[in-house]
This record gives sequence, structure tokens and C-alpha cells, in this order.
Amino acid sequence: MNIPTPSRRAQTPLALTAAVLLAVSACGGADAGTTGGGDGEQLSGSVKVDGSSTVAPLTTAAAELFAEEQPKVRVTVGTSGTGGGFEKFCNGETDISDASRPIKDEEKAACDKNGVTYDEFQVANDALTVVVNKDAEWVDCLTVQQLKKIWEPGSKVNNWNEIDAKFPDEPLKLFGAGTDSGTFDYFTDVINGEEGASRTDYSPSEDDNVTVQGVAGSRGGLGYFGFSYYEENTDKLKALKIDNGEGCVAPGAEAAQTGEYAPLSRPLFIYPSAKALEREEVLAFVEYYVENNKAIAEDAKFIPLNSEQETELEQALDKLKESAK
Repeated sequence: MNIPTPSRRAQTPLALTAAVLLAVSACGGADAGTTGGGDGEQLSGSVKVDGSSTVAPLTTAAAELFAEEQPKVRVTVGTSGTGGGFEKFCNGETDISDASRPIKDEEKAACDKNGVTYDEFQVANDALTVVVNKDAEWVDCLTVQQLKKIWEPGSKVNNWNEIDAKFPDEPLKLFGAGTDSGTFDYFTDVINGEEGASRTDYSPSEDDNVTVQGVAGSRGGLGYFGFSYYEENTDKLKALKIDNGEGCVAPGAEAAQTGEYAPLSRPLFIYPSAKALEREEVLAFVEYYVENNKAIAEDAKFIPLNSEQETELEQALDKLKESAK
């Protein structure tokens, strides 16, 4: 998985703690241009990450690339869902929480109660993708209103011809995110108008690969998940265009970055805890993740940040370093 790593930004804070300096130099590895060089000292230890199944492949890619420079640091990535991940994170069980939505007020309160402080970094964009079986040749685009008709609480739509009379008499089988998923929160909010509002008679899972298998195995299947899972399964699934009232728009990088793919474009985050960042191996991993963000996103088939978002991420990293003085 060797990929070119972007060069380090020209300016960084001049006065850093010894721990920060050590982590920066340790990230350098063979390519001194990435993290400013150093004596190549190797770190050891572990970094525990859990949370969003959408963000997990991105963090896994970051971990695999980081391991090429720091093979003695073990990074584990769990997929409890965004909500499940924040529960563990705020209990102090993990170092970093992957999230497909911003942290909620009640989750902030749980972290505050347990003395867990954190930073929020947007690390990628996503085009939440509605998919159907590869053989569903009758449909290429659905409107937001049609999606609501399918997914709203109490919906009894169980056949494709109930969505549109032009569609065939084909049983509709639904697959989607579980209730601990940030994808579930986001989708229900923008489609049904209320976070958590959804019909319940579908096959839910926190593991998006289960949704892939379900839709791929059912001619009348329909589901939703992050864009990267579609990118990995284009041979099995068809992505639908979405019409938000201004015409059908396909999910994709540019449409997500500009917001044209509405309302299913969204940001993706990692939340490292301040306590964990006191450990050199955790800080080194987060710095590597941030500074090589674009290359990691492209390698994992995620949608990179646009230039404005990338600047904001760089500023967030600088702020983190400043706070370590």
C-alpha cells in the first residue's frame, strides 16, 4: 500500500513540548518531507479506535500506512457505530472515536461527566449512497419524497410498484443502518425530517458489509450506506441518483464536496481524546492521519476534503500543537 505522501506544511508552531517533537520526528520514517525529519526513533504501544462503520475503512487505511513507518505501534479499529463508539469513548475505553456525524449534546455531557476532553477533526466527505440490486434496471433515480415514502415511520410500501406505478410488481426488501449508526441518524434526519424517525420493518446492521450482501442478494433490494462501500462493490450494486427538486444527481466526489449531491452529502470525523494524545504513539498516529489526509482518503476510495476544509483541518492540528505547549 505504498502511496506518495504529501509534503509537510511550511509553517508549524516553533515551541513544542518534547513529547510533541518526538512524535513529529517519529512520524517521519523514510520520508523526512512528510513530518519534518528527525532521528527515525521508533515508537511502540497501541492506539484503540472505535465508532462509525462508515469511517472505519478510512481509519484502517491510515493505520496500515502508518504501520509502514511505525510497525511497533498497534492500531485497532472497531465498528460499534457512531453512537456505540461515543459511548465507549466517553467512558474512557478508546483513544479515538470515528464518527459519521458530529458529537451530540448528550454525548458531550457524558464525556464531560467522565472528564474526557477531545478534539474534532473532519477527515473526509461522504456521499451517503442509496443502492439497489445490479439487476434493478427499472430505476436510476429516486426523489427525496419517494425515499421518505419508503422509509418514514409506519410506511407500508412493500413493492416497487407502490413507489411508482411505472415500476414492476417486485417485492421491496429494505436494508439499512442500525440505530447506533451515525448513518442512521443522518439519513432519517434529512429524509424523514427527524433524527431517528424510521420504519422498523427492515434489516438493520451496524456493519455496512451486511447491507451490501443483503441488497446484492435480493433483486428487489434497496439500502443505504457510505459512498466507499459502494465504490468497493460496484460489481454487485447500482447507485441511484437523488433528486432533491433540482434534477437527478449521482453520488460522487465533486458533487459531495460542493454540496450539489443534496441532501445526502455529509462530513466525516475523528475525535481523539486529549488524555490519549499525551501518549506519543497516539499523537504520532493522529498527526500522520491529518498530514497525509488526502492520500489516505484517495487510497481508501473516500472523498477527500476540499481546499477550504483542508485548511480548517490544518488549523485544527496547529491548535492541537499549540495546546500542548
